[in-house]
Amino acid sequence: MEVNNTFGPIDIAVSGLRAQNKQLEIISSNVANARSIDSNGQPYRRCEAILKTDSENAIGGVTLEEIVEDMSEFPSVLDPGNPRADENGQVQMSNVSLPIEMMNMTTATRAYQANAAILKRYQQMVETTLELLK
Repeated sequence: MEVNNTFGPIDIAVSGLRAQNKQLEIISSNVANARSIDSNGQPYRRCEAILKTDSENAIGGVTLEEIVEDMSEFPSVLDPGNPRADENGQVQMSNVSLPIEMMNMTTATRAYQANAAILKRYQQMVETTLELLK
């Protein structure tokens, strides 16, 4: 009987660590740029990571498919003294919502911790097995 161990628990956990690490990088970028503008004078547009599984039955781990920009409208705030204000005193702000980014960061952190816990448990299993074989 042949066992196909192409994507074992280690490979799946490592792919999850990598994907969540990239997710955290993107969230951090969103938070850092929440009040910035680009070279064209447009507010920073929030980015999101699109993750996908490597196989149809989700046993092949997860990868970053692409990074997309959130195309929702920029909110406007009244700030007549701002040099970027329009004739009505409205200034377009970034579409980054800090509370949403904090929730996303918490979720990504928990997923990262879960994958790290899997690796730690696997290491403990291997160490116990080696001890028993002595």
